[in-house]
Amino acid sequence: MEFLSYEFLKLAWWILIGILWIGFALTEGFDMGVTMILTFVGKTDEERRIAINAIAPHWDGNQVWLILAAGALFAAWPTLYATSFSAMYLALLILLFSLFLRPTGLDYRSKLPSQKWRSFWDWALFFPGVVPPLIFGVAMGNMFLGIGFEYDEYMRSSLDTSFLQLLHPFAVLSGLLAIAMFVMHGASYLMLRSEGPVHERSRKILAVAAIAVIALFAIEGVWLWQWIDGYSITSNLDIAGVGNPMNKTVAVGEVTWLHNYTVYPLSIIAPLLGFGGAIIAWTMGNIEKPLLAFYGSCLSLVGIILTAGFSLFPFIFTSSLNPNHSLTMWDATSSELTLHIMFWCALFFVPLILAYTSWCYKMMWGKQTVESIRENEHSLY
Repeated sequence: MEFLSYEFLKLAWWILIGILWIGFALTEGFDMGVTMILTFVGKTDEERRIAINAIAPHWDGNQVWLILAAGALFAAWPTLYATSFSAMYLALLILLFSLFLRPTGLDYRSKLPSQKWRSFWDWALFFPGVVPPLIFGVAMGNMFLGIGFEYDEYMRSSLDTSFLQLLHPFAVLSGLLAIAMFVMHGASYLMLRSEGPVHERSRKILAVAAIAVIALFAIEGVWLWQWIDGYSITSNLDIAGVGNPMNKTVAVGEVTWLHNYTVYPLSIIAPLLGFGGAIIAWTMGNIEKPLLAFYGSCLSLVGIILTAGFSLFPFIFTSSLNPNHSLTMWDATSSELTLHIMFWCALFFVPLILAYTSWCYKMMWGKQTVESIRENEHSLY
């Protein structure tokens, strides 16, 4: 595989898009996790403001990862972008409207001293926390199940699916796993950034969430292995050619979705990280090592996301209506020139974003306490 060949660029963008989604999970994961557990870790207004101000300086910057990931899908895999948005249009609208609630809730929550007003926004912030991971998890679950779409001779997609069909029990379980992952991540982050009752309640939530992650991840693995048919390419595929998802044949049920772990043995590291990271988070949280608990949570999220990517490889969007039209990373890409230009842009901007994000956390790091909230009553959220 030559450097910067079309084949290399296709593989590079599969890796880069994975990095962007991991970046989203690691940063927005604790933002959304904190808003999900806000009313449970904070029993008073000041305690809830501790939780809110732990994420307040960073949530909008963290959201850049979601924008980057969505933009990369549009530019690198336009066929996937168009087909997935058509198939999941209602779900994506719900996702967007839930995200609209977050800046509104954070900005307006403390504008009035009324306890009813603040309590309303505290519960309203629960939805932009729980809805995105649920939708992303359900979407990922449907990647393994297949979605009803196919193309005509002009590459126009037709759909034979509905919103309710997306709510297959396995897909819903994937959504619950994503919620548990973000709750675990948010609780470990809040342990780092708080003291007293908020810290202690976060520790207890972390313990429960980590166990939930381990259990749900294990159930998903067994379900994939035993009861969901895997997809496999049974014809020659020109991985260096112009993308056309209709130029291949795909078999369903000849292998399981765990087949790649026998073909690429090193990929077993991903599920081990998923389980091991959650165990580290649970253990370190129980012995009051919040930084190590947070690192464990990060490892778990990375491992679980990589497990999904490695299991699907090379598929990125499977069709239950016409499996031969399933999209892969080799035949759903943009032109070689587009991928080439984007590759160099990504090499410059992704490290720049990482550096700026790291600087922001360094400059605004520190524990939030009741005292700091009282001293900055009118300048904090």
